[in-house]
Amino acid sequence: MNETVRVNLGERSYDVRIGQGLLAGAGREVAPLLHRPRLCIVTDETVATLHLRGLQDGLTAAGIDSTALALPAGEATKAWPQFSRTIEWLLDQKVERRDVVIALGGGVIGDLAGFAAAVLRRGVRFVQIPTSLLAQVDSSVGGKTGINAPQGKNLIGAFHQPSLVLADIDVLGTLSPRDFLAGYGEVVKYGLLGDADFFSWLETNGPALAAGDAALRARAVQRSVQMKADIVARDETEEGERALLNLGHTFCHALEAATGYGNRLLHGEGVAIGCALAFETSARLGLCPQETPSRVRAHLRAMGMKTDLADIPGDLPDADAMLALMAQDKKVVDGQLRFILARDIGDAFVASGVDSAIVHRVLSDALSMR
Repeated sequence: MNETVRVNLGERSYDVRIGQGLLAGAGREVAPLLHRPRLCIVTDETVATLHLRGLQDGLTAAGIDSTALALPAGEATKAWPQFSRTIEWLLDQKVERRDVVIALGGGVIGDLAGFAAAVLRRGVRFVQIPTSLLAQVDSSVGGKTGINAPQGKNLIGAFHQPSLVLADIDVLGTLSPRDFLAGYGEVVKYGLLGDADFFSWLETNGPALAAGDAALRARAVQRSVQMKADIVARDETEEGERALLNLGHTFCHALEAATGYGNRLLHGEGVAIGCALAFETSARLGLCPQETPSRVRAHLRAMGMKTDLADIPGDLPDADAMLALMAQDKKVVDGQLRFILARDIGDAFVASGVDSAIVHRVLSDALSMR
């Protein structure tokens, strides 16, 4: 059974459809958005091999012509060179303001194609068809689009809401175990930041979910999307509450920069490690029970996930250099870095003016375990 989560943003409201068989039926879903029966698809080479034919066959069956651009797979694509290539390709395809661009892929493609749609002809509509768990539960919803800069992650971008999101649970079966668990890092984040019961549900059902249970996967995606949709509806442009969705990300983005945005550390793996570090920091500041970080790490380990800095292969910068990387984070306000900390599982909050000496000590201790 398919579920629909509505993202309520007035004239920019849209549906997130969650279920099985949505990729093949995308033509029926997208057709009401079209002013003419053609669209452009941006994807990556890996996803194209797995899913592009099925999508285009479904579009053709609905009487919709399509053409596709397949970019190289990987985080390195989310930068100026491939962004410029995408914009120029869309212009070559004579995309008009009333047309629709489809982003078929994970978070990299969704962010890049969404940003291209945001700036092309001052804004064209786009549809997200996320093919990774991470994209289904997080990056495809909420309208954050953008690319990375040498100075840091997601520093160039725009808010541009999709017109529709199609989260097909079936495509998750094509993910490698590592990629699936990386996405699970974002699922866990939702329980940790605002729903202790959901986190407990994940502790019970996580292993079966990872093993392939479609109903459990759909439930996890639906709950994650609903939580994000509710927050985005209240704070679309991250002036306050939406910052909670960055739990674990301040540490994560520094770790991604330190590892070169490559295969050493996937984004969701960095989020999981970042969440563990955020709870460790919270405990050391006396904000949450001392045993809570251990519970967080225990679940991540039970799922076979990266949990600590020691789980990242290769060298890492020292604590001073890590703090310097954090200072480039887009969550810096008036020169002060904002952390998302927690009073307990399911009770996160935005904190400014956090004692950097405590953060330094957390990082130093974590690095010493490598």
